[in-house]
Amino acid sequence: MNWTICRIVRGSLSVWTGLVTLWLGSLTAQAEQFVVFDATFTFTKEDADNSKPSPSHYYVRDKLMNSERPKDWTSPVDYRNGTAHVRLEVLEKPAGGEATTWSVCYIPNKGRDKGYGCFNTPVYKDVGIFEQDIPMTKFWQNESIVWDQGIKEMHLVIKDNSGGSGHAHKRQDHEKFFPTKVRMTVIQVSAGSKYDANLVPNLPPAKGNSLNSAKDEKPGQPNEKSKK
Repeated sequence: MNWTICRIVRGSLSVWTGLVTLWLGSLTAQAEQFVVFDATFTFTKEDADNSKPSPSHYYVRDKLMNSERPKDWTSPVDYRNGTAHVRLEVLEKPAGGEATTWSVCYIPNKGRDKGYGCFNTPVYKDVGIFEQDIPMTKFWQNESIVWDQGIKEMHLVIKDNSGGSGHAHKRQDHEKFFPTKVRMTVIQVSAGSKYDANLVPNLPPAKGNSLNSAKDEKPGQPNEKSKK
């Protein structure tokens, strides 16, 4: 093979290597985060009283879940040691400024010990957009989930600000919580990556958001296990 042919071959290999590198880089960038669910719903006192198997629960299942979520949250992309970004848009809330939060619970395909784990949204008193990053290794009972088996559904529990068992439907003044309308979006961000709102479909431009850090929160018991 003469030098001209060698240079052509080497040049072709360099171009091919560059294209493969760009392609792999594109896949990596796309894999840095994914939406678990994006649900907009109205929740009434009647809904809370009659939700099954547990009151005050809004169940995110089936078509409400992202059907393209990974089956393994540990490999090839490590979401288990990354962060969850929750975006809570409160569209309607009764007047009075009652402190409200939601427990966001991961229900796995396979669990251990308690069999599920939860984090809390920021506490809010009025309509608006409230966001927070939560380390996946720090929220309540996160070790009770076998992460390499994936997540089958999510349970959202509306509560007051009193702690783990403060379900809103139990309050004598439940009219301070119901009816309400929210849009909740949970985005999983891989280990070492940062949340990018530009990668989330159908989000309006951010303005006046309340972004809180989960590291300032004290560990708590955000949820009681659903009784089947």
